[in-house]
Amino acid sequence: MTRTRIKICGITNHEDAANAVASGADALGFNFFTGSTRYISPEQVAEICAQVPAFVTTVGLFVNEPLVDVKRIIKVLRLGLVQFHGDETPEYCESVGHPYMKALRATKRDQIEIEAKSFETAQAILVDTATDGQFGGTGKTFDWGMLPDLGKPVVLAGGLDATNVRAAIAATRPYAVDVSSGVELSRGEKDVAKMKKFVDAVHSADRSNNE
Repeated sequence: MTRTRIKICGITNHEDAANAVASGADALGFNFFTGSTRYISPEQVAEICAQVPAFVTTVGLFVNEPLVDVKRIIKVLRLGLVQFHGDETPEYCESVGHPYMKALRATKRDQIEIEAKSFETAQAILVDTATDGQFGGTGKTFDWGMLPDLGKPVVLAGGLDATNVRAAIAATRPYAVDVSSGVELSRGEKDVAKMKKFVDAVHSADRSNNE
C-alpha cells in the first residue's frame, strides 16, 4: 500500500506548526531565505522545533546560503533534513554532511533528468515550477507530464492545493507533495481549513491509487 507523504512549507509561527501537525503533515518546512516573505529566523524555529512531536520531520530550506551558516543552523536546530532551493552544486550539497534534498526548477523533461542525476547523494529530488527571479513559492503549477522517472524519491511542488493535488498524484505518483501558498490565508499565514482539505485530498488520492 502506497502513501504519499505531505510536507507543509513556509511555517512561520507556533500555531501554524501545531495545526499542520494536527492536520496530518509528515514534515514541516522552515524558510531561511531572507529574500522570502516566509522567512523565519533560526531562533524562532528553535522554539517551534521544541514542540514538534516525534516522527514529524523538520526541514530547513536554504537558497545559496554560505556553507558555514547552513552547518551552524543544522547543528543548533538538529534539523531532520535540509532542502537546497537555489543554485547549489552537487559538491556544495555533499559538503554539508547532512541528509538533503535538492530542488530543481522544471523547464523540460531532459533538463530535470540530467540535473537530478548529478545529485546522486540526495535523499530526494523536489521538482518545482520554474519562474524567472523566484525560488519557488509562486503558486503556479508546471506540466506534470514532463516529470521523468528519476530512480529516487520525488517530491512534487509548485501550485498544489486541495483542488488539484489529487490529479497531480494520479499523474506523477510522487513520494511526497510539498505545499505552501496553496494552504495560506496570506503569505506566511496558514489556513487550518485549507491544510485539512489538502491532507484529505492526498489521502483520497492514495485510496484511489491503492484500489
